[in-house]
Amino acid sequence: MQMEALSRSRAGCLAFLVLLILIFFLMSCEKTGPARTRVTVTDTAGRTVEIPVPVERIICIAPGTLRLISYLEETGKLVGVESLERKKSRGRPYRMANPKLAELTTIGLGGPASINGEPDLEKVLTVRPQVIFISYMEKSKAEALQKKIGIPVVVLTHGRFATFDTRVYDSLRIAGKVLDAGDRAKKVISFIEMARKDLENRTRDVPITEKPDVYIGGIGFKGLHGIVSTDADYVPFEWVGAKNSAKKISYQSHVFIDRETLLKWNPDILFIDGGGLKPIIEDYEKRPEFYRALKAVKNGKVYVLAPYNNYVTNIGTAIVDAYFIGKILYPRRFADVDVGGKADEIYEFLIGKTVFKEIKRNYGAFRKLEF
Repeated sequence: MQMEALSRSRAGCLAFLVLLILIFFLMSCEKTGPARTRVTVTDTAGRTVEIPVPVERIICIAPGTLRLISYLEETGKLVGVESLERKKSRGRPYRMANPKLAELTTIGLGGPASINGEPDLEKVLTVRPQVIFISYMEKSKAEALQKKIGIPVVVLTHGRFATFDTRVYDSLRIAGKVLDAGDRAKKVISFIEMARKDLENRTRDVPITEKPDVYIGGIGFKGLHGIVSTDADYVPFEWVGAKNSAKKISYQSHVFIDRETLLKWNPDILFIDGGGLKPIIEDYEKRPEFYRALKAVKNGKVYVLAPYNNYVTNIGTAIVDAYFIGKILYPRRFADVDVGGKADEIYEFLIGKTVFKEIKRNYGAFRKLEF
């Protein structure tokens, strides 16, 4: 009898234990929900795209796409890159931070000409991606490509071409959702916004009478350009409240001006984008009288920045440039800022590597230029 009672007792304990495990399992499922098998996103072209997850194999096509994936720390999922990205670049920090991209299979040429064009389908299919991220593609063309190739196509964007636009935040959120990197996307957006607010707060109350006229020349726009290439909505100027001479003819976007206009504006301080420095030096050798007629050149107030655009806008570099510009325009308000240290902090967060010294060496950036 005692043995029978003991056996029943043990059976009861075992049943109770099983019940507890079942309750715990059900509660866990309630909290975490079922495992994701598919995710649905609305891309920047307004398309609803359904994607099987988890996603482990991706490719990036067209300007700016790979930069966003690198900010999300998801370059390890790349199975191929454009030949442009295989080449070593001095002007794209994300590429400098990821040298192993050169070892990946080529999926096409890339470059500005790739915008809205059909990629090399044979090369794309060879690497078997689960998702194709592509920038600046029209809705109808993206739909046609996805139907033709049978692989989800997610359209991203940097917003207005060759400048910083907050639409890039939408792209980060969309790619983050697809790649299960939503938390990282939030951190990147927050990091950029904190930098913007810091820059704006430092300069918000500067009287207009204390603001010198400034000009940025040599801005890249689908290639390298000289002194006449500028931007009326140049973000590093905007974020430090600089008095941009180009706003006299435009309030938004990249513009080309003529030399006579620059002479007429005759800015107090001249900044040169590092990407356009070489053609500007070459132009100076041909037209020294033009440059010597500029007030900024006469007064030794010409400064070199890192490239703003290189396969569209280098967002991290734009922030670094803004801090350097702030120190030049308002030294007391930026007295606590060491540009090199700030740059290392920015690049380390965004791309996982400090490339400031390399960029400075490659472009002669963050210094005064003596003609």
